[in-house]
Amino acid sequence: MKEILREIGMIARALDSISNIEFKEFDLTKGQYLYVVRICENPGIIQAQLLELIKVDKSTATRALQKLEMNGFIEKKDDPHNKKNKHLYPTEKAQAVYPIIKRENVHSNDIALSGLSEEEAETAFDLLQRIRKNVEKDWESVKKGSKRDY
Repeated sequence: MKEILREIGMIARALDSISNIEFKEFDLTKGQYLYVVRICENPGIIQAQLLELIKVDKSTATRALQKLEMNGFIEKKDDPHNKKNKHLYPTEKAQAVYPIIKRENVHSNDIALSGLSEEEAETAFDLLQRIRKNVEKDWESVKKGSKRDY
């Protein structure tokens, strides 16, 4: 059996490492750029929705969001209808760095897909989406306390 997940993991770690190095100059570390992008793309998002988009646990997100707020990248505002929810908004600082992060993403995508035809890139995308959806089923189940059978 092919070690597809090992390959995906190596790609993800390499790209994450590159981003962490390149975005250090903006005071973004340890994957915080992911939060900035999602909050810029979804101003007013609540933490629970953000967790679903990024696929991280609550404690990881809480630490990252506290650092982003402390470093002036995001603002939290109370939900007038539900005191448990805080809406997350990008600050001017986040909005200024957002286009740079997006350019890096486009560049990394171009590098990753270099040498592939348009059809091969589309096939890879479709297959990876299917793989992600398969994994999401287990992720949802496990985070609710279920044990996987293996």
